[in-house]
Amino acid sequence: MRSKEYLTNVLVAPHVSEKTARATEKANQYVFRVRHEATKTEVRQAVELMFSVKVESVQVLNRPGKSRMFKQRRGRRNAIRKAYVRLAAGQTIDFTSTEK
Repeated sequence: MRSKEYLTNVLVAPHVSEKTARATEKANQYVFRVRHEATKTEVRQAVELMFSVKVESVQVLNRPGKSRMFKQRRGRRNAIRKAYVRLAAGQTIDFTSTEK
């Protein structure tokens, strides 16, 4: 198992969109942007550590950056890595709580 310090830096941010809102309602899945070198096991451990929930499964995907034009110059958007985390039945994550 990785150190707690490392695991707290695995999750970059929750990924919020209409698609992720539907996944949360229907399948009890939450989507996080994660570090590029993070593995499924590390994502599972990080979510369980930070939110005190039981993770059922993790699916990770890489989204490559798109090529775009910026004022007559070619550029590239950043690539991101997302993790779809399915929680056990009855478990939820509340992103709005301000608990310390």
